[in-house]
Amino acid sequence: MADFRLATLEDAPALLDLTLRAYEPIRKLGINFAAASADLELVEKNIRDNMCFVMEEGGKIVSTISARMPWGPSPGPFGVPHLWWFASDPDAGRKGIGREMITWCEEVMIRDTLKSPAVSLGTADRHPWLIEMYKRRDYEIQGSKDLGRGHLTIYMKKNLVKAAP
Repeated sequence: MADFRLATLEDAPALLDLTLRAYEPIRKLGINFAAASADLELVEKNIRDNMCFVMEEGGKIVSTISARMPWGPSPGPFGVPHLWWFASDPDAGRKGIGREMITWCEEVMIRDTLKSPAVSLGTADRHPWLIEMYKRRDYEIQGSKDLGRGHLTIYMKKNLVKAAP
């Protein structure tokens, strides 16, 4: 059974280790995501500035995702919580922990706790499968922007509240 909670600064070393291992394929693709080359200072900043969630199994952090808030220091483009820094332990095998982490974040935290009707995220146009993965999760492309990172950032948004019949 997985446990979910907000990260604390004490989690920073474990989150850095998890992040660098999970983002190794991103670095090999040459995609310049901030998390891919994170250091301890950046992990601690993420924990302080955003809602950084962790998923634990047996007391070990196996997945993380962060939500940047519209009122925070680095809001997303649509005035709703913006997901980023999503990583799952590559040594955990393909057990669906990433799917479980993002679903919990979208439904329990963003929709049910924060009462946000939608959530957004951004990903690289050059990534070979992330855009399609997010489309399968009902995210829709809303636009793109060159943030000077060597790729176009594709902004996607997902409605979390279905219209009443």
